[in-house]
Amino acid sequence: MQGSPSPSEHETVGAYALGILDDAEATAFEAHLAGCEWCAQQLDELAGMEPMLAALADLPGAGTPAIGESLSAKPGPRLVEKLVVEVSDRRAQKRRRSLYMIAAGVALVIGGPLVAVAAGGGDDSGGTGIEAGVSPAKSAFETLSDKVTGTDPGTNVTATVAMGEKAWGTEAVVELKNVAGPNKCSLIAVGKNGERETISSWSVPEWGYGLPDAKTEQAKNPLYVQGGAAFTPNEIDHFEVMTFDGKKLVEVDAP
Repeated sequence: MQGSPSPSEHETVGAYALGILDDAEATAFEAHLAGCEWCAQQLDELAGMEPMLAALADLPGAGTPAIGESLSAKPGPRLVEKLVVEVSDRRAQKRRRSLYMIAAGVALVIGGPLVAVAAGGGDDSGGTGIEAGVSPAKSAFETLSDKVTGTDPGTNVTATVAMGEKAWGTEAVVELKNVAGPNKCSLIAVGKNGERETISSWSVPEWGYGLPDAKTEQAKNPLYVQGGAAFTPNEIDHFEVMTFDGKKLVEVDAP
């Protein structure tokens, strides 16, 4: 093409060089570029300018004529000024989007614990006792109909084991009361053949669980722990709650 091209036809080369055109605009410009030597030359001169323009867009006064004048060699001031304004606008939009995402993230962080408290409960995790919901372990305990209970006369610990038969063996949930802490314990299923399987293990904090005379609700509430064994229910002889150092806290006979 001959002569000086009009801005309305050819200044899109700057936006194209910066990669800020959408797909339709880029396709239309590429069709124009195939027959326009002036745009091809401008595109060569603009190659590699995006990082510099992006940095300039973050400076005070970005998009003003002073920036355009400082880059008035190649291409011309008017084109550079337009490019800086475009980059500044695009980067401002990205910053606004980032702020929106940060605000949404803060809302989730603030709202998250409230949702967790409402859905938790049961104190099977050493909670504060203010939860409004029911823990999964306590819910399973209340659902299972097969329950057996035992109290050890020496330790005064009471354990109630709820059971349910599964294709893989036995689901079991233990409700533990009158157990002091700190301690580490396990629920063990003892088979009629003498084999032993650990159903679950847990830690008892210093305040304990299921203590009727405790000063806090979390210590008054019993502990619920869920687990499973490969034994079928009719293969189990009894259950034992044992500490990690080998002390038996309570034994519960299977039905």
